[in-house]
Amino acid sequence: MYETITSIIIIAILIILTGILSGAELAIVSSRKVKLQKMINEGSKSAKIVVELLEDSNQFLSAVQMGITLIGVLSGAFGGAALSQPLAAIIAPYVPYAELISVLIVVIITTYFSLVIGELVPKVMALNNPEGLAVKVAKSMKILTKVCGPIATFLTKSTNAVLTILRIDKNPETAITEEELALMVEESRVEGNIEEEEEAIIKRVFKMDEQKVDMIMTPRNEIIWIDLEDSDEENKKKIIESKRSIFPVSNGELDDFIGVVQAKDILAVLFDTKYVKISEIVKDPIVVPENLESLELLRQYKENKQYVHMALVVDEYGSVTGLITLNDLLEGIVGDIPGIDETDDPIAYERKDGSWLIEGRYQIDRFKELFNYEQEFPDEKEDSYTTIAGFILSYCGKIPDEGEQFNYDRFNFEIVDMDNNKIDKIIVNYLEPLEEEGEEEDSDD
Repeated sequence: MYETITSIIIIAILIILTGILSGAELAIVSSRKVKLQKMINEGSKSAKIVVELLEDSNQFLSAVQMGITLIGVLSGAFGGAALSQPLAAIIAPYVPYAELISVLIVVIITTYFSLVIGELVPKVMALNNPEGLAVKVAKSMKILTKVCGPIATFLTKSTNAVLTILRIDKNPETAITEEELALMVEESRVEGNIEEEEEAIIKRVFKMDEQKVDMIMTPRNEIIWIDLEDSDEENKKKIIESKRSIFPVSNGELDDFIGVVQAKDILAVLFDTKYVKISEIVKDPIVVPENLESLELLRQYKENKQYVHMALVVDEYGSVTGLITLNDLLEGIVGDIPGIDETDDPIAYERKDGSWLIEGRYQIDRFKELFNYEQEFPDEKEDSYTTIAGFILSYCGKIPDEGEQFNYDRFNFEIVDMDNNKIDKIIVNYLEPLEEEGEEEDSDD
């Protein structure tokens, strides 16, 4: 009787040891280096050991697997020999093939507890808090790796040899990609760890490295600029009526710009001398090509402090195609920010019948956000259009007529207002997905 109880205790200890090893293995390989580095900065020596184990993960994994395998073999052999015979003696008077049945019963029970206590429970614990569990077992795992060093080294070299034959990278890149990080942010928002607006800001930052300045600039036909060939009264009226704070300055043609002038500088001179000559207070703007990335322009704003925060955007021929301010870049990150010195933003509002009235100059990116549409429109990158009007012109291949309409994907577009050759306003209907329509037809049947 005492021998049987002792055997049960030994088997229980072996199963628990298996659980410790399997949990430690998963905790260490699942630990994120960013969190471990933070722990190291806070003075955790165990976190440093975890990083060392991760850097030589093959050696560590070989030692752990060797321990798990050895314990598994001992547990099975010891359990079958120590428990099956006493159990067979108990059931022999009642059932035939008592020895075979007792072995099966012992194997089933041992396997059950090995799976639950030795695998599932420790692995769930490891996944719930990998870094926390990893630092607790780090020193023990380091000792185990050293004790099993020679054998683990042999197993590691064998593993590396097989990986080389199979042409598999022994040290794969573990850096988190932008797509994976976006998914992590989305999961954090769903779990309530970050706000919806925070998620939107992070995703807009990701998009800025692909977003060209011509996608967020004020187009040439909307630029309000000062012409030095005009009279002072004309320029004064233009400045007052525009309600802007900064203006490009040119001689005769916008392409012949000489700089930019700020309203505050004009006001300062007027307060001091009662007379201002605009050509004497112009400042140099940043001049950028229209295919420049938005993030690169933001970097230029930060580095070139002598310039005003307005950039003139030019095409390959040197002609001005638009302008972009620091506020435009900020809106690319945080969303629309109303400003009294801006022209009215293109409208998009939902009508009572569920359709949307949208101005043609409404940005494609904002349109996608409005309808939570993640796909690219046809030839969006090839034709380099940035507005919904640009999409319509590219898709139709001509100047549409007022009242003309067409379907694309789940959208119905109707041109309701044309300003000469300019698409001024459109009505957009978002149609229900085909699957839902099919379900309704089935239910009617």
